Order: sequence, then C-alpha cells, then structure tokens
Amino acid sequence: MIVGIGIDIVHVRRLEHWKGIPGLLDRFFHPDELKTALDRGTGASLSLAARFAAKEALGKALGTGLAGIVLKDIHVANHHNGRPEMRLYGSALAAMRACGADRVHLSLTHERDNAVAMVVLERNGGGQ
Repeated sequence: MIVGIGIDIVHVRRLEHWKGIPGLLDRFFHPDELKTALDRGTGASLSLAARFAAKEALGKALGTGLAGIVLKDIHVANHHNGRPEMRLYGSALAAMRACGADRVHLSLTHERDNAVAMVVLERNGGGQ
C-alpha cells in the first residue's frame, strides 16, 4: 500500500553555489554520498542536485517535510546496476517508520540545468 508520494526539482546552479561555501555540503550529505558525487568531477553538481532533490521529495512523501530530520541520515546511493536507492538512518528512519512506511522507492533524473527526484513510500510488511 502506498503511504506517501513526493517529488522535487533542484536547479543545478544552486549546488554549484553551495560547493563554494565551506562545510555546507557536509551538513546536507552523508559522507559516502558526498564522496561518490564529488568523485564524478564535472558531473558532481548534477549528482548532488539529484540527491538533494531526493531528500526534499522524501520530506514531501512523509507529509511532514524535513523538520527534525538530519539530512545526513538520508543517503542516496546507486545499486550495483545503477538503480538509485535511499538508505535511511537515525532521524530519517524514525520518520519513515512513524508514517507507517517500511519501503522507499526512488527515481532520479537530471539534465543540464535541473535534477528531479520522486519518492514513493510503501507499507508492505517487509523491510526497507
């Protein structure tokens, strides 16, 4: 059963600006997530924008926004086949459980100027 749906779009220039502010990316991204994105060189801003959009989309799917959630507790990664997945820890995992969901579905896309993410929260009795 679907518990929530969220979508968000982030302009890539926003992340290019954030990269110039010391410590800001460390506040918003899980360390492994940040390293993976920055290792992409010129594609880092696109990757970060998609991941930040995913975090915002999660807040919308929860129906509560991101208040009380540590953004580093949301880790957007890629499965070995390239499919994006969202790993939740601490405050983010607690928020998902509080809304009754036990599974996250994530889709990401980006083009030159924008990145979009969609999150579907599901309750199916299984694990995340």
